[in-house]
Amino acid sequence: MVIDLAIRLVALVVVPRDRLPTAAMAWLLAIFFIPVIGVILFLLIGNPKLPEKRRLKQEEMDLVIARESEGLAEPSRKEGWPSWLDPIVTLTQTMTAMPIVGGNSARLISDYSGSIAAMAEEIDAAKSYVHVEFYIFSLDGTTAPFFDALESAVGRGVTVRVLLDHWASSHCAGYKETLARLDAIGAEWQLMLPVQPLKGRYQRLDLRNHRKLLVVDGKTAFVGSQNLIDRSYNKKKNIKLGLKWQELMCRLEGPVVASVDMVFATDWLIESGENLMSAPKDLRAEQVATPIGDLDCQVVPSGPGFDVENNLQLFLSLLYSARSKVIITSPYFVPDDSMLRGLMAATSRGVQVDLFVSEIGDQGLVWHAQRSYYGALLRTGVRIYCYEAPFILHAKHFSIDEDVAVIGSSNMDMRSFGLNSEISLMVHSQSFVAQMREVEQQYRELSTELTLEKWEREPVRRTTLDGLARLTSALQ
Repeated sequence: MVIDLAIRLVALVVVPRDRLPTAAMAWLLAIFFIPVIGVILFLLIGNPKLPEKRRLKQEEMDLVIARESEGLAEPSRKEGWPSWLDPIVTLTQTMTAMPIVGGNSARLISDYSGSIAAMAEEIDAAKSYVHVEFYIFSLDGTTAPFFDALESAVGRGVTVRVLLDHWASSHCAGYKETLARLDAIGAEWQLMLPVQPLKGRYQRLDLRNHRKLLVVDGKTAFVGSQNLIDRSYNKKKNIKLGLKWQELMCRLEGPVVASVDMVFATDWLIESGENLMSAPKDLRAEQVATPIGDLDCQVVPSGPGFDVENNLQLFLSLLYSARSKVIITSPYFVPDDSMLRGLMAATSRGVQVDLFVSEIGDQGLVWHAQRSYYGALLRTGVRIYCYEAPFILHAKHFSIDEDVAVIGSSNMDMRSFGLNSEISLMVHSQSFVAQMREVEQQYRELSTELTLEKWEREPVRRTTLDGLARLTSALQ
């Protein structure tokens, strides 16, 4: 009895410290209701930050990034530049050291095989180096052309560096074959956030590097939601149900490619200890000094290596700046209280808010937690569109008015805000937003709108399960 009381009192002091209220409340509930298991889990995965050694390397690279970004092209700030954008640009640069840069071009790719083919084509043209970083990186029939392109590049004398998240990739079919192929190709590769306690390499296994990016010669880059794996993720359950992932990638050219490359360089330093930015400039990224487009772009990395939730700060700032329209696409939409209130405030001031989600979910607990917010959103005027099964709408992007769009690897849930390392790209350009509007219209045509009337007919057993899942959402 005394020990039980002591555990609860200590938890009240320790758990809320430097933690979001929602996460603190979830941990306290776990510890109060299941004290022994709750404490063990908290000791194992309760620290939301990376080890100090990794965070120090992030801080070291922030200084390098700030220095190396000084020569990049300034944004155009032409007529039509929203007045509300300046403080957001300043905010993100303060958090990440990444400035907004002008003179870029970008193309959205929604075709799954088409994006892999486009990346392989860029690799086939590589002359100096290829930087690859994916949460899931797996050799299979769909990704074979990508690996063939890497092999051909190494054969031409191109340096190929690959980063893959250890936990996520190792749980996919053919993991050992993937690593063996990288060795056979002659690529340099590192595991991100390895969970290998027997080798002295361990940190919280749920702190993952969720980024997806490719950089070729410092001239071309790809960012977005797509992992490098077959559309079914090669899982028997998915294949049996006919599940297919729908993604969105973005091909970039221009000075912003250097910013994407700096994200890779940071992760490479953290995992390998090698500082790619220490080489002479002519041996590093061939930064494009001449503008080749009219897009203003800012790269926003985020994750437990930073002091705050960079992506959440960006999303909230944009949300509160919206004047006419907010369109969100997220496969895992489990907002914290600040984002939920922001969406409600947007509809109350007359902003159109559309949310695209999947009709079905591939992760039961997260899907039910997501559903628990539908009623409140619908009642405040948010329109929810459910993308048709058997497709899982895995794309992650949103647009504000006709001025700004964001695309990247970040979901809108507490895992992406606080536990995963993510990369987001903010673009100021009406032409780019128009591209995204076309993609959003394609989603709308393949979706069924969930109305409040339909939602209120949901069985009580399902909405009860939704509510219970919501209690764990801060820990998912």
